[in-house]
Amino acid sequence: MSIAMRDPWRLVLSALLVALLLAAPGLGRQALAQATTPGAANPGQEAAFAVPAVDADTWRQIRAGETDANFRDSRADSTYNLINASGETWRQIRDRWVSPFGAIAILGMLAMILVFYLVVGRQRLDEPRTGRKLLRWPVLDRALHWSVASLFLLLGLTGLLLLYGKALLRPLFGDGAWAGLMIGTKTLHNYLGPLFAILLLLVLARFLRHNLPRRHDLAWLRQGGGMVGKGHPDAGFANAGEKLWYWLLASVGLVVVISGLVLDFPNVGQARDTMQWANVIHALGALGLTAVALGHIYIGTLGTEGALEGMTHGYVDESWARQHHNLWYEEVKGKTDQAAPEEAKDPSSAASRPPG
Repeated sequence: MSIAMRDPWRLVLSALLVALLLAAPGLGRQALAQATTPGAANPGQEAAFAVPAVDADTWRQIRAGETDANFRDSRADSTYNLINASGETWRQIRDRWVSPFGAIAILGMLAMILVFYLVVGRQRLDEPRTGRKLLRWPVLDRALHWSVASLFLLLGLTGLLLLYGKALLRPLFGDGAWAGLMIGTKTLHNYLGPLFAILLLLVLARFLRHNLPRRHDLAWLRQGGGMVGKGHPDAGFANAGEKLWYWLLASVGLVVVISGLVLDFPNVGQARDTMQWANVIHALGALGLTAVALGHIYIGTLGTEGALEGMTHGYVDESWARQHHNLWYEEVKGKTDQAAPEEAKDPSSAASRPPG
């Protein structure tokens, strides 16, 4: 029997990898197409549509600052001209650097995950399950994790739509549908951002004690979590990979949060230049986090047998704990729970049991 027939996931992901490789050049061009979208590469065309009575001489006077107050930005105490050179610099950075970076990072991570799964496969348990369960994630921890994870996914999706929607969706759906989608997307993104900021701080505070660096973390990194050398490296409650993700959220994640709040509340005195830089920093950080999050999601679901059970039911099998977090297992091995919920004892039991 072929490998593909024994593991249908490999057949499906092989097809996805081929499709991704075929589509990547086109997606890259579409990401860059924002630079050629009307009103993007040719801001004069958009300006001529907005104020058709203004001729080229007037625009030159505006750029040189020779016009009166009628041609100046009236917001707050701004002294910017309507044509602002820094705005064009921001647009060039966004279209020539930020958008391609996001496409390369996210598509590249997806390709790496697919190749890794097809070549290495799922990391399975070395020993049979014992049926004895250890409580790993209490209800509060799981509620915080899934709340932050859900908001992260929604913010990531809406952020990608805001960045690439004009190039990818506007030609498909037309101006009317695209505009309505962008209004809803921007509103959702803006209102969910502060809620995500609050919950992220709670998660970071709650899980800090599990993610403090330890000497054995270096050995875990040297062995690639067990992919290099023989045996599984030592790991406490959180292994070094999980700690890296935590500290990435605690650093880059907070930068993304702070820059997002600057953009969310433009009425607290920040200048236009501040908003432009906040936009670039926010986009770069969020795109990088999204790419790394794809790897985190893969490892915690399809990539590692038994990993998702802990965050869905709260309990993990003794064999899983001993294999992946042996130091933590040694601390809690006397606390196995034979009366764990039925779904935690056998992950397939919930799916096979009839409703009701």
